Amino acid sequence: MVTSSSYRFSSSFVVRLAGAALVLLGVLVVLVVLLAALLPLPGAVPLAALVAVLVAVLALVLAVTRRPVVVAFDETGYRIRYVRGAGVRQAEWRQVEDVTTSTVAGERCVVLRLRDGRTSTVPVGALAGRTEDFVQDLRNHLDQGHGYRTLRGRA
Repeated sequence: MVTSSSYRFSSSFVVRLAGAALVLLGVLVVLVVLLAALLPLPGAVPLAALVAVLVAVLALVLAVTRRPVVVAFDETGYRIRYVRGAGVRQAEWRQVEDVTTSTVAGERCVVLRLRDGRTSTVPVGALAGRTEDFVQDLRNHLDQGHGYRTLRGRA
């Protein structure tokens, strides 16, 4: 019996996103300081901008420390979240016709092709853990979803 499993973004992927977010946040802080210095704004406007920056920093810290589930498998199907260009985000195993690998924008991806021609694309380089483990788990769930059993030979 295959249990449900989930996959999160890898630490390196989260750090890359956090770096880009910090650069944007730095630009925002510089703009707020310049506006406060150059324009005769009431005191509440710079304070509101500072609070907005602090909230953005808190959101960034939470995103880095609490990585969300990106791909989840269970007995009935799969769910993909937070992946731009993933295609079909949720489907049942019996809808999956086959699974292939591909390279999209330089990233290694697993592509689940559905019976109706639509696809789901998972960039495996952005996931935590080994790609081989992800693919094996996907294969096990897909086999179970289609009612296949593993044949074990005698030694």
